[in-house]
Amino acid sequence: MEELRNIVRVVNVTKTFRLGKVNVQALKGVNLEIAAGDYISIMGPSGSGKTTLFNMIGGLDKPTSGKVFIDEVDIAQLDAYELAWLRCRKIGYIFQTFNIIQVMTALENVTLPMIFAGMNNDDAVQKGLQLLELVGLGDRFQHKPFELSGGQQQRVAVARALANDPAIILADEPTGNLDLKTGEEIISLLKQLSKERGVTVISATHDFKMLNVSDQVVWIRDGLVDKIESREELSISVGEIATKD
Repeated sequence: MEELRNIVRVVNVTKTFRLGKVNVQALKGVNLEIAAGDYISIMGPSGSGKTTLFNMIGGLDKPTSGKVFIDEVDIAQLDAYELAWLRCRKIGYIFQTFNIIQVMTALENVTLPMIFAGMNNDDAVQKGLQLLELVGLGDRFQHKPFELSGGQQQRVAVARALANDPAIILADEPTGNLDLKTGEEIISLLKQLSKERGVTVISATHDFKMLNVSDQVVWIRDGLVDKIESREELSISVGEIATKD
């Protein structure tokens, strides 16, 4: 039996922001380990620090103190070129606002990260078509974002996140701008990709539908990890969760 390995380690991470003349401590000493291939939801009320933690894991910001390891590499020690390489090759990003380029077709959006990574155009196009087929948009590859629904645009974003076969997908409120049915479809798609491809999915979210597919839920409160629950331990109802925050 293959031994589980941690793909992410967060060690005593703090983050302080300067707002005017006031220091605001968003993270107060977070410790967290995430196993490769897991589907993790980071949840907590607004202002809890979950987005800050998410940005630390993604290399989008650096901690004030402490360390973040991706595959045992301390990402705070990487220079700008090395960090860009990590983001391009190891991590795929999905954002609440989709962040796909409006003047490009679905296929062009998906192939762009591959071109940046040095893949030749023909191979990138072939792989881009396969990824769009995977997310259910095989017949919409020539469409631009204004010709696609919100759910279809997010599917393009999912395909783009997979472009360079990342070990980790970071999804920031991936269902935040979607209706209930479409949001459930995106969640199911991410879970399927996690299971079939062994990709670690880490989502910062307010969406309680994530509880049904998460291997673990990391609850953040006041800049600290409040608790970590596995899916089997999640006996609390959505209504009860909402009243806690």
